[in-house]
Amino acid sequence: MTSRERVEKAINHQKPDRIPLDLGSTPVTGMTASSVWKLRHALGLKDERIKVVEPYQMLGEIADDLKESLGVDCVELRRTKNLFGFENKDWKSWELFDGTPVLVPGNFNTQPDEKGDILMYPEGDRTAPPSARMPKDGFYFDSIVRQPPIDEAKLMVEDNLEEFQIITDKELEYYRKQADYLYENTDYAIVGNFGGTGFGDIALVPAPFLKYPKGIRDVEEWYISTVSRKKHIYRIFEKQCEIALQNLEKIKQVVLNKITVVYICGADFGMQQGPFISPKAYQELYKPFHKEINSWIHKNTKWKTFKHSCGGVEPLINDFIDAGFDILNPVQISAVGMELHQLKEKYGSRIAFWGGGVDTQKTLPFGTPEEVNQEVREHLALFSDGGYVFNPVHNVQTGISVANLLAMYKTFSQYR
Repeated sequence: MTSRERVEKAINHQKPDRIPLDLGSTPVTGMTASSVWKLRHALGLKDERIKVVEPYQMLGEIADDLKESLGVDCVELRRTKNLFGFENKDWKSWELFDGTPVLVPGNFNTQPDEKGDILMYPEGDRTAPPSARMPKDGFYFDSIVRQPPIDEAKLMVEDNLEEFQIITDKELEYYRKQADYLYENTDYAIVGNFGGTGFGDIALVPAPFLKYPKGIRDVEEWYISTVSRKKHIYRIFEKQCEIALQNLEKIKQVVLNKITVVYICGADFGMQQGPFISPKAYQELYKPFHKEINSWIHKNTKWKTFKHSCGGVEPLINDFIDAGFDILNPVQISAVGMELHQLKEKYGSRIAFWGGGVDTQKTLPFGTPEEVNQEVREHLALFSDGGYVFNPVHNVQTGISVANLLAMYKTFSQYR
């Protein structure tokens, strides 16, 4: 099978020739630049600086030679701008705090402040207040809350809609060209990430890409508002959904059915011990909009829809399925209720699992190569009949030993 055929079979709950592998096709299935650097060296690949293609989480580019070496089956059709609102272009050399040699976009600020921290600016504009900070000797950026005092009498739905606009002709042409190129020149399953459908995605709420965000932009205030200002949040989602459907219609016209999967939502609903919202809360505030987006996609395209949520979300999976999601990621196997064999037995015929290949909280960073090997083998054995795409639980983090990285991918290659 081609990679595209293999992924299509798997997510349609049919048995492929072998289990598909993803690395880097979404912002939640990638690898930090430091780990990409170590893995490339261990595999004897060309010694070159790693492009930081997702600077918020400092994810590294999974270049074609690395994809080929590992047997990766998926590729991302990403947005024109990154999470800080500027394009990945005009690459320049830099070194991470741990010494990893990288390339960052031209508008990426590489100058530390007086504390040695790296501040990031929306759209790369240093005349605007910084929107994120990487602490000295840190690995990632933390959003900086820039929410003005809330005046209830003046709070408007439009304040939280600035980032949701009708897509431009320039963006549409970019998607058309990229989809054409990837479809005609590779056999990867293309995963589209177009934005605009992540209702309440908490990484997006502080809007690190906006210079002067208005509305409810503090993470704590936002979560409180889903209860205390529930009608207000619902109206934000209503308008966001209206814009998203208009954009999906335009995008469909240019990418057609060349993409296999579309990344819908990165909103997390779980913590280590279970969900942090009740099924009723999900059903009332989020599910109507997930259902509307998924229904439109299934009616008008062949795309499969991808839902990301960390944590112990087992009590919500039936609702995810009813809302029309085809794929659940990352399958956080270390959280309560998320044991893969139980999920497979209970939901495996109704939703595909993308991830959960190895635990990224304990086994991959702190286990032995033998423990990594055992966990990967057990999980592959569960899904030999389809309904699964292999990826570890969430992005591969910085600080993973080379021995464990190699154990994960060598075991996968042997037993996929």
